[in-house]
Amino acid sequence: MGVKRTVPVQILGQEFRVRSDGDAGRVRRAAALVDDTMQRVRARSRSVDTLDLAILAALNLAHRLLGREDAPALESGFDLEPLIARIEAALAEDRAGT
Repeated sequence: MGVKRTVPVQILGQEFRVRSDGDAGRVRRAAALVDDTMQRVRARSRSVDTLDLAILAALNLAHRLLGREDAPALESGFDLEPLIARIEAALAEDRAGT
């Protein structure tokens, strides 16, 4: 693993600091995809609740991901728990820092 660094990103006009040992450009592209998806969901649904937008965006992205050729591998054994735990820890850290 590389050295963890903080990458600032913007999603729905709010800044988040994501700690990652990966490529900062990839983190920014992921955040841009999430932001774009949430913006499109908000335009279609007219929802202002960010939790609703986040859930709908996550479902939208999951649907797109499962539509790929590797969907069977994802559905049968792709363990998201470590990724979910990392995201939750990063969000908790970000909230504690604000």
